[in-house]
Amino acid sequence: MTLRFIGTTSDDGDCPTLYEVEATGDFLVQGERVTDPEQLARLRDVKESETFVTVPRELLTRFSPRTVAAEMVPFGEIRDMFTEFKHTAWRLETRRGYATDRNSPKWARWKAGEDIATGPLDGWRENVQRQTAAGKRFERVRLVDEPLTEGQAFLLASGLGNVAAGEDIRNLPRGQAQRLGLPDYDFWLFDSRIVARFVFDEDDTTLGVILSEDPAEVAAACQARDAAWHHAVPTIDYAERVRSSA
Repeated sequence: MTLRFIGTTSDDGDCPTLYEVEATGDFLVQGERVTDPEQLARLRDVKESETFVTVPRELLTRFSPRTVAAEMVPFGEIRDMFTEFKHTAWRLETRRGYATDRNSPKWARWKAGEDIATGPLDGWRENVQRQTAAGKRFERVRLVDEPLTEGQAFLLASGLGNVAAGEDIRNLPRGQAQRLGLPDYDFWLFDSRIVARFVFDEDDTTLGVILSEDPAEVAAACQARDAAWHHAVPTIDYAERVRSSA
């Protein structure tokens, strides 16, 4: 079953770490195995299959959810949030490609060598223009591999058009993101208050999103945003860097 990294209080890749088992909503804790004989002797109803790890209080107070897990909903059910947010819609993109991109008309045009950053505005860019003209911010950080995957190269080319419409898109190398301890899943963060976490299948198709206002999950998303934003490179600068290294 797929594990979703939630957070860790270790400094150098050591334990402890908290994960969610996405299929069940249960949690898995990685930590130091308990070996103290006195502690083991006081445990109750121990099964042969069970083991025990030490969990620092800070891990639970920082990352443990405070609310019941929400159900996944179709992405279409959150479309109104992209017009109704009050000040900031922020996205973390972590995948090496997306089925929606590969299935879009722009993909074939890009493969044919066309400039997909220009041309008539689509619905997304029109909304970006309206919202940013009202003083709101659309921002996102895209994790990128070096060299870029085909999907990431497409997004870099297409993203220049989003930037022209008013969206601030930045790029962060995956290795640096891992050193910063960023999540390995995609989400939107609306007004530092609501997290919409994406669920994908193995073919990069969006199955839906899980909405959460859980304080621990929102705080973790805000921390990830702040760390990623500080280190990420604006799309125009990153595109020039890619061109100069080609």
